[in-house]
Amino acid sequence: MKNFIFQNPTKLVFGKGQIEKLSELIPLDVNLLITYGGGSVTKNGVYDQVKKALKGRSYTEFWGIEPNPRVETLRRAIALGKVKEINYILAVGGGSVLDGTKLIAAGIVSDKDAWDIVLSGVAENQIPFASVMTVPATGSEMNGGAVITREETHEKFSFGGDYPQFSILDPEVTYSLSDHQIACGLADAYTHVLEQYMTTTGQSRIMDRWAEGLLLSIIEIAPKIKESPNDYELMADYMLSATLALNDFIRMGISQDWATHQIGHELTALHGITHGHSLAIVMPGTLRELKVQKHDKLLQYGERIFNITEGTEEDRVNKAIEKTEEFYRSLGLTTRLSEENVGEDTIETIARRFNDRGVAYGENRNVTGDVAREILRKCI
Repeated sequence: MKNFIFQNPTKLVFGKGQIEKLSELIPLDVNLLITYGGGSVTKNGVYDQVKKALKGRSYTEFWGIEPNPRVETLRRAIALGKVKEINYILAVGGGSVLDGTKLIAAGIVSDKDAWDIVLSGVAENQIPFASVMTVPATGSEMNGGAVITREETHEKFSFGGDYPQFSILDPEVTYSLSDHQIACGLADAYTHVLEQYMTTTGQSRIMDRWAEGLLLSIIEIAPKIKESPNDYELMADYMLSATLALNDFIRMGISQDWATHQIGHELTALHGITHGHSLAIVMPGTLRELKVQKHDKLLQYGERIFNITEGTEEDRVNKAIEKTEEFYRSLGLTTRLSEENVGEDTIETIARRFNDRGVAYGENRNVTGDVAREILRKCI
């Protein structure tokens, strides 16, 4: 296990009716901005709950943060925040609203353009922010990362910064999610775990078993959620799994491989494929291309997650990859580029972008644009 420093400052407020605690959680003396997406919170009752909890408070609202939040939209929110002298933000919505809010929180106290903050990779200063999470998927409610899109250039990059001061998670708000939103959320959470787990063996028994527990839980609840999407206990497990998949708990002292995420971001930026769906397409290809490098971990994963114990090692590795793709398809998602009418032109564009940036992603930083090309070709 590598040396590490761990701290997660986010207070998680979980369960039925917890939105009412907003009045206690947000300081009374702040100049508050509340950020929202396209309006789904007005249909599922969340907006009314937030208004009731903050009755008597003065605050400003900003609407319209889209899925894959665009810097062009966030610049407007930053300008509003500066005019209103905002010093605290509450994000109400899914991971995209919260990711966008993280950039707004940085932009309000910076002279830099918002996109320059993203490109720097780190928000050096942010005003405090918190969230009411409505779409389990990204884990943004309990981590310091955010991913932002620049529409004019079809680019999508991540940056890091502060963690939410608190996040409220009420599983009942998930009842209004569509089947596709739930499928993409489950795929996102599952892939987050794999990207921290699917590297090399022998780094940490504790991290391995924790990750495997999350993978098994997601596999177990996914088909049950299809049958009973309003089952509180199932949706509670779904919501908490998405949070635990990316709140730093399963990455202590271990190597990680985020190649799938970086390639998935490109598919979303270029073709608008929902983020979690893009991961379901890319992860099986990543495993096929890097199966020699990940051989031992694939064997462990196959045995512990899918009970694959018979056959040659090569057979077992291939079976583990097949079972992974089958899981994504069981969610109702496509897993091949050809199914989304994405072809060689896009593959070459993504490979060129990786090479032009001079950035290599993945364990030991060995996934270059050339390797990204081969991964994508195995997704056709």
